[in-house]
Amino acid sequence: MGLWRISARWLSVVLLSLAGLAACSSPAPPGEETLDEIIERGELIVLTLESPSTYRLNDAGEPEGYEVALVQDFARELGVEVRFEPQRDLRQLLANIEGGRGHLAAGGVTVTETRAARISFGPAYKAVTEQLVCRRGGPRVESLSDLVGLDLAVVEGSSYVETLLELKVDYPELEWRTVDAPSAMPLLDQVQSEALDCTVADSTLVAYARLRFPELLTPLDLSEERSLALVLPAQSELEPLLNAWSERMHETSFLERLDQRWYGATQQFDYVDTATFIRRLEDRLPALRPYFEAAAEETGIDWRWLAAQAYQESHWDEDAVSATGVRGIMMLTLPTANEMGVEDRTDPAQSIMGGARYLRELMDRLPDDAQGRDRLFLALSAYNVGMGHLYDARRLAERQALEKGRWGDVRKVMPLLSDPEHYRTLPHGYARGHEPVRYVANIRRYRILLDLHLEG
Repeated sequence: MGLWRISARWLSVVLLSLAGLAACSSPAPPGEETLDEIIERGELIVLTLESPSTYRLNDAGEPEGYEVALVQDFARELGVEVRFEPQRDLRQLLANIEGGRGHLAAGGVTVTETRAARISFGPAYKAVTEQLVCRRGGPRVESLSDLVGLDLAVVEGSSYVETLLELKVDYPELEWRTVDAPSAMPLLDQVQSEALDCTVADSTLVAYARLRFPELLTPLDLSEERSLALVLPAQSELEPLLNAWSERMHETSFLERLDQRWYGATQQFDYVDTATFIRRLEDRLPALRPYFEAAAEETGIDWRWLAAQAYQESHWDEDAVSATGVRGIMMLTLPTANEMGVEDRTDPAQSIMGGARYLRELMDRLPDDAQGRDRLFLALSAYNVGMGHLYDARRLAERQALEKGRWGDVRKVMPLLSDPEHYRTLPHGYARGHEPVRYVANIRRYRILLDLHLEG
């Protein structure tokens, strides 16, 4: 009897435990959740890949990148937050989204027939070209036959493998190896350092990478334009919402602004300028960085923006002087220097602080319709061309039904300040309107260069 009572007691415990386990069984994976369940959860789980322009954490630990901004915009329409889950590599990303471990995948995934047979693509958002990337001074490559015998490596599981397999039909001696990586960036680094002869990468990433690795060359395009798209689990309830959002996104200037934000500064690659910048980054910036950081602490402007602007002004040369009499690292006029408390414009600490204070003043004078980076870029343009001419450009933007608080719109009309048909109708008259557009574009490119090399 005693033995039966003990066994019965243990049996009841086991049965209760099994019942509890059944009640607490794992919920359905994210990819199988209904729209209502996603909204109740309050977050969108997005699988992604780490890359300079796709997904990365900024200094504040916040995610940023082209695809980050893309899905955050969609999430705002749903009224939920985004939780990004970086994947080890492309194969893991595709396997996990196929297995329903996320609501979306946003990792710069190229649409191919092979992939479309097993995963669901959402709306396309960008077109890219697959490019062969080699190194200046490396093996001479003028045709695909020149790749035979070279050390060629590409990302495992990428669309580049499919492209090379197609090419191998006509070039059977073509060989390559594959490497597990979240993007082609590590391979581009190896090409730059001559550890690898060539690789393949999307045109957008190559443009970004050349700012860090200026020796890279793109002798051949290996594909026509191909689409990048978001990826969904099979039969996801998000698909119709994504399609509707995509239509609205293409009807507005959202994608244009996103392209300008992440790739606008990479469009005009200058090998000599980039190589010179990298050299001066090592030779001149270390001594000046404390002054930029002190100016940033006083004005609230990120020191890297100040450093990028200073490079555009003087190439970090404290003795720089122009024909019009502006001088020093921030190239201040004498009246501006006096107003900002700068006694010696050739003193780096004084010049940098004075330039930062002046830029801060310009930012503070702008109306509230300019916010965030738009406010900074508009102020930078005023630093170059004058606040009066900036206000004239804002008037022109308004006349053309553009947003005068957005730099992307104002820069479109800035060149009209040189056109008599327009400047004669404005309070401040003629200005060389192309100059502030180039000025801001260069500063943005130098900021990207700074980030890439400081992170590296």
